[in-house]
Amino acid sequence: MTDSHSTVLVTGASGYLGTRVVADLLQQGTRVRATVRSLDAEPALRGALRRAGADDAALELTVASLTDDAGWDAAVSGVAGVYHLASPMTHVIEDADLVVTPARDGALRVLRAARDAGVARVVLTSSFAAVGYSAKPLNGAGVREFDEDDWTDPDQPGLPAYPRSKAVAERAAWDFVEREGGELELVVLNPTWIAGPTLTADPRSSLQAFLGMLDGRMPLAPRQRFGIADVRDVSAAHLAAMNTADAAGKRFLLLADGPTISWLGVASLLRAHLGDLAAAAPTAEVPGDDLPPLVIHNERAKAELGFTPRPAETTIVETLDDMRERGMLVRV
Repeated sequence: MTDSHSTVLVTGASGYLGTRVVADLLQQGTRVRATVRSLDAEPALRGALRRAGADDAALELTVASLTDDAGWDAAVSGVAGVYHLASPMTHVIEDADLVVTPARDGALRVLRAARDAGVARVVLTSSFAAVGYSAKPLNGAGVREFDEDDWTDPDQPGLPAYPRSKAVAERAAWDFVEREGGELELVVLNPTWIAGPTLTADPRSSLQAFLGMLDGRMPLAPRQRFGIADVRDVSAAHLAAMNTADAAGKRFLLLADGPTISWLGVASLLRAHLGDLAAAAPTAEVPGDDLPPLVIHNERAKAELGFTPRPAETTIVETLDDMRERGMLVRV
């Protein structure tokens, strides 16, 4: 539990979500220590925070890597809480261990250092990828349905490196806290696909998927259904997770209310909102069978964290408007 006089640690602070979390913390008066892999990231990070209207005077940076023990003891010294957002984000890679190992070992480094420093709580950013990427029987209504009790099987044949890394890292975190965590509390957030206006100077993470549709790199839409979580709402949920006493020991799915969406549905929104700029967006899906409806429950986050998500369509439209205003969308 933190207050406006506390200092908190944020890992992965220069990323798409990290910059938003740091900005929100600074705007509520919390002092932030942020880990970066290199101080070369400092100008871009401070620029992102100022873009949000945050005063970065209460920000200090420290160097630490998920793959090295060095720096973590100093990073957690004197902090009241830790937001662990940093994780490899590579979706296409031949050697899965290049993603899985640093994700798992990095989480354990952060948790071990936090425990040894007497930190009260760690809020860990996981993903729906750790929840719903394994086969699950349809319910009686013919729907695939997921909540926080579900887990992705990391040993599932053909599972891509990213969801495997998220499942392995989150499992390792829960196991560590149970067996070796002492008084350390853990809260895990599992957002679905994150979109929303970015504070970074370049389009990152999910924003690249929008660009891939617009520039023709995605001529056919993959057959996949998914939830959308607004980066602003996910950030707010992080702050709530740190300061909600009863959140300890729980995981929380984060996504917009209502039906999940398909890539073809996203493409339709792009064409409707951008007109000719979205002429290259796909109009058909890759060949295959229709997918069953997908339901992902967010009731726990709404009831316990006060999570109030924006509608998915609002998030997509405001993402596109932001990208267009900042010159990230170019006619192909």
